[in-house]
Amino acid sequence: MKPIAILTILSAAAALASCQAPREVRELPPSRQLAPAGVEGAWVDPNGIVSTFSGGTFTTRTTDTNQVLASGNYTNLSPRLVEINMRSMVRNTQSKVNCAMVTQSQLNCTTDSGAQFSLTRRS
Repeated sequence: MKPIAILTILSAAAALASCQAPREVRELPPSRQLAPAGVEGAWVDPNGIVSTFSGGTFTTRTTDTNQVLASGNYTNLSPRLVEINMRSMVRNTQSKVNCAMVTQSQLNCTTDSGAQFSLTRRS
């Protein structure tokens, strides 16, 4: 290519580049993670057993083999009180458990036989 042609192309490119406004960079607001609503989600007991509350269904599974230990359903009696009707696959028994959400990450539960235990929300 001739030097005149190269200079013409470079001049045209420079002219076009000067017509463009600088781009404004906008940062997105930091994403906020919403706190989970009610008991929905996964909870763990001190032994590492995971209980899941999802759409009215309750399931407890082992962490090593994912075997179902208990299943059933739950009802929200109030924003902080939940009643679980479950069947133990291990003992083949039906029972009722009442749980109170004392914080967003802790459930204190009492079985119909009076046994008490706590669950911690799994993150």
